[in-house]
Amino acid sequence: MGYCLMLCLLGGLVEYLMCPLEVTVLPHTIFVFLQVLSWGSLALIPVASEALSILLACVLLSNLGASIAEVAKDALVAEYGQKNKMPGLQSYAFMALAAGGILGNLLGGYFLLQTQQPKSMFLSFSVLLAFQLTITLGMKEDSLGLPQTSSHSLVRKSISESIRKQYFDLLVAAREESISRPLIWIVASTATVPILSGSIFCYQTQCLNLDPSVIGMSKVIGQLMLLVMTVSYDRLWKHVPMRKLVGIVQILYASSVLLDLILVTQVNLRWGIPNEAFVFCFSGVAETLAQFKLLPFHVLFASLAPPGCEGSLMSFLASALCLSSIASGFFGVGFASVIGITSNDYTSLPTGIVMQFLAALLPLLWINRVPATHPSAEKERKKGRSMRTRRTRRVGRVGFGSIYSYRREREPDFLR
Repeated sequence: MGYCLMLCLLGGLVEYLMCPLEVTVLPHTIFVFLQVLSWGSLALIPVASEALSILLACVLLSNLGASIAEVAKDALVAEYGQKNKMPGLQSYAFMALAAGGILGNLLGGYFLLQTQQPKSMFLSFSVLLAFQLTITLGMKEDSLGLPQTSSHSLVRKSISESIRKQYFDLLVAAREESISRPLIWIVASTATVPILSGSIFCYQTQCLNLDPSVIGMSKVIGQLMLLVMTVSYDRLWKHVPMRKLVGIVQILYASSVLLDLILVTQVNLRWGIPNEAFVFCFSGVAETLAQFKLLPFHVLFASLAPPGCEGSLMSFLASALCLSSIASGFFGVGFASVIGITSNDYTSLPTGIVMQFLAALLPLLWINRVPATHPSAEKERKKGRSMRTRRTRRVGRVGFGSIYSYRREREPDFLR
């Protein structure tokens, strides 16, 4: 919940830091510093990993840094994409996110397997982040390719004025039907599905006695799938009508939930697939599809964001999605308690998975809130059609009695 609230409040703050003075490196510097402070404390201070209050403080600092980076990243990508007429730039950010997930999970798993000490992993991440902090401090603002402000506009407004302005601009943008309708759909489609990942994890480790490294490697496979799907979207699927693409992904996501049912009922053993192999290959499919479903909406809102409101709108989208994920998690915990899923009794887990599958199909009932086509794809289609029309347009109608002759706008080269 704290992560979501920080995302809500930091949208205006990041706009305050970024817009007036184009201080785009500052949010990333703060992010890296907070990450180094939190991970370094867990690695080097013995009492930090033992005292609950200090542990929570370190996690809070880590989430604060992550929230700043999330808001700044979305704002920078959206603003840079609009400035340079590059729609769909968010897909490259998703590729980088997936690649980072693969590398991070592999490094974390390697250090845990080699040392069996989480502190060594925390220390290694702190060293990498310190290296990133050094690079960030030496980065120049103009290297990001964003417009520079003139000297007469360097007078800062107060933080409250900047946040108030961004808040009212956000209200105006959010009232647009083209933004509010898909926003309601993506938030509702996430919040209405109860997440049973905690129960599934406990079942895998306690009942099936699976090694945690197998579950960790399944996350790597999931991030690899996300990378492949993002590349496919950028190359092929972005021309597919948005409503059709989102509907197909939602159906696949609902179907992937049933993979947990196959594992819980041990149907995979009847097919000759060991539990380790099944979890390794299919455990992260549902989570991957849930992540990929967000990509078309990030591209959509970045293209619809009014100039100057990119950071506010994208941070609001991130906070709304985070809030819906929290609601989905609470819904899953409460639902598991109601149907009687406990750490000692998983007999009702198949019923919970079936209900989760049905809940994942519910958003298809209001899929009409998602735009049929993507605005950028429609603009490209109209632009291409207008160019073809200009090439083939006939002008200069000259009458000779009842016979008319036409000349083309462009004559072939061999007639010139």
